[in-house]
Amino acid sequence: MSNQKGLFDKIQQNSNINPDEVYKIANSVKNADFSNEKTVRKLVRHLARLANKPVSKAKEDKIVQAITKNNMPMDMQSLNRLFKD
Repeated sequence: MSNQKGLFDKIQQNSNINPDEVYKIANSVKNADFSNEKTVRKLVRHLARLANKPVSKAKEDKIVQAITKNNMPMDMQSLNRLFKD
């Protein structure tokens, strides 16, 4: 449990997203269809808004495509590149 707390503290520190919001989002997408572009795009926009981070149309498209095609990077370095590009 302390690992989870540390993870959520890190998320809040890096993104200013309250851990309670993370839980709410996680619960809301438990049964979501991540192959559905509309669902994924809505989630990406919601998270960007919560984090108060602008996401360009190109970056949003890239993230949505990676998620819907089940092509998400599995290592942190690649994941960071996806979100920074």
